Amino acid sequence: MKKRFVITIAALAANLGGCATVLNGTKTDYTVGSRPDSAAVKFSNGSSCTTPCKLEFRRKDDLRADMTLAGYKPTYVLIQSKLNGSAFGNILLGGGVGAIVDGSNGASNRLYPSPLIVRLAPEGSPDGAVLLDKKGNVVTTVKAHNDAVRSDVSKTVGPKLAGLEGNDPQ
Repeated sequence: MKKRFVITIAALAANLGGCATVLNGTKTDYTVGSRPDSAAVKFSNGSSCTTPCKLEFRRKDDLRADMTLAGYKPTYVLIQSKLNGSAFGNILLGGGVGAIVDGSNGASNRLYPSPLIVRLAPEGSPDGAVLLDKKGNVVTTVKAHNDAVRSDVSKTVGPKLAGLEGNDPQ
């Protein structure tokens, strides 16, 4: 009986290996907004759009989003690829193989912040840009967010894009 149980668990682990890959995929839809609308956004991976917009990004990639709009201070937001809860599901279900697969292709990650909604600061204002949640409530300043994720994101986008080198406008 014990041998049968072990075989069943092993079969389940093998079949669930890469569970997040199957459920989530390696890419995700990413929504970007600004207050006011119509900001030009350029991403470090070469993508660009005008807010509001939706793009598709790989889950495993950290990014930098540069936002500009006439009459407002230019700003950038560091987008961090963070481990999602699905990785823990792999571990709990005995899916060591799945955890490795999902970890290597980024399927167990999510991009943060998501959605990316920035209230831009008017030129000449002492205020800086802030991140908003889906309901339009202020989450944090863009500067505080960038400072919190900068060292981690710099490992993949590089120290210059992460604002560790040169003249950081924030």
